[in-house]
Amino acid sequence: MSTFVHGGNVQANGIRQHYLRYGGKGPALVLIPGITSPAITWGFVAERLGEHFDTYVLDVRGRGLSSTGPDLDYSADTCADDIGAFAEAMQLDSYHLVGHSMGARFAVRSAVKHPAGVNRLVLIDPPVSGPGRREYPSKLPWYVDSIRQSLIGMDAEAMRAFCATWTDEQLQLRAEWLHTCYEPAIVRAFNDFHDVDFHQDLPKLQQPALLMIAGRGGVIQSEDEAEILDLQPKIRSVHVANAGHMIPWDDLDGFFAAFGDFLGPRLI
Repeated sequence: MSTFVHGGNVQANGIRQHYLRYGGKGPALVLIPGITSPAITWGFVAERLGEHFDTYVLDVRGRGLSSTGPDLDYSADTCADDIGAFAEAMQLDSYHLVGHSMGARFAVRSAVKHPAGVNRLVLIDPPVSGPGRREYPSKLPWYVDSIRQSLIGMDAEAMRAFCATWTDEQLQLRAEWLHTCYEPAIVRAFNDFHDVDFHQDLPKLQQPALLMIAGRGGVIQSEDEAEILDLQPKIRSVHVANAGHMIPWDDLDGFFAAFGDFLGPRLI
């Protein structure tokens, strides 16, 4: 049975923020996708989350159906502020905050800048690159080339060149929605992976947090994990051994099992 409730828009932090809502009952959970993942591409994850939580999946500005264009600021600080403003506009007095990749970086910053209401934090394979650190494993042309091709028009088979292990349905959905990812927003986010220090917020984090690490992602290595746990002892870490960076696409059951009882009910 589908847990999808509705899609909606709300004015928050000066922009239109579009979201998809699943479940509609239970503790609130806000999910922030990664750099080129409109909210709808996380629907297969949100459907199961919606069985336990009142789940909101956001279109980050410059993606999906949220505000976009050359006049907006796409910095990490502004995108983090969007999250806090969304929660306030939706009157979410208590909510779990879950972010994947870029979304995890924004989630940490939002939890530090706007801690009111944030209950628990889940960081799914956040990029740990930054000033003076090794580069993020993915390269910018991978994103830009696929976006430009999607603007012309592409199908699932063309998308397979970029996401070889995905199912036909996942490829088709990405091919359909990737054109909504505004290239300057994606370039800014990618550059911020290297220009903004993810680690600076960790010692300030007040909420319990779960760090989910992709075993085959190459994003977080053992020394990175040790540094994160040293900076913030409240963080619990867990590995999904057989998954790459896009963890739920590679191992959906392993992804849900990795939550354990951190958010309360076990998800698998």
